[in-house]
Amino acid sequence: MAEETNPLEELFVDELKDIYNAENQIIKALPKMARTASAPELKRAFERHLEETRRHVERLDQIGGELDVKLTGKKCHGMEGLIEEGKEVMEEDLDENAIDAGLIGAAQKVEHYEIAAYGTARAHAALLGYNKIARLLQQTLNEEGATDKKLTQIAENIINVEAVHA
Repeated sequence: MAEETNPLEELFVDELKDIYNAENQIIKALPKMARTASAPELKRAFERHLEETRRHVERLDQIGGELDVKLTGKKCHGMEGLIEEGKEVMEEDLDENAIDAGLIGAAQKVEHYEIAAYGTARAHAALLGYNKIARLLQQTLNEEGATDKKLTQIAENIINVEAVHA
């Protein structure tokens, strides 16, 4: 990164640090969500997304290397709150199908947060002329969108149907 950065560049690096911390919080939360989920399809979706999230962190490390910036040292309070909401769902005294429905809702809130964060960062990368970084961010953005769609399919075709009939 250049010696003198412009304010958008400073904001961009701050956004990347926020996303980096968010992804690492998700890596810690997903195993518990997978253990709590009762539907095999949902467990598998959480386990797959854990592996994908690890790749997102690797991609962010690559981006940090490209910018010559360490992406550690910032706490993503937004993700912390979303994960806390997910924990509350897991502690509810509900039927396992309703818990699964709640887990999907909590996971989709996380996905939507990530979609917004990655979309913003990608737009800023492009404006700053970081085309390779913008492509890497777009790749992650595409994966987050696909995960959101997969969770919707699991909810609509399996979990919500079972929760209604429980």
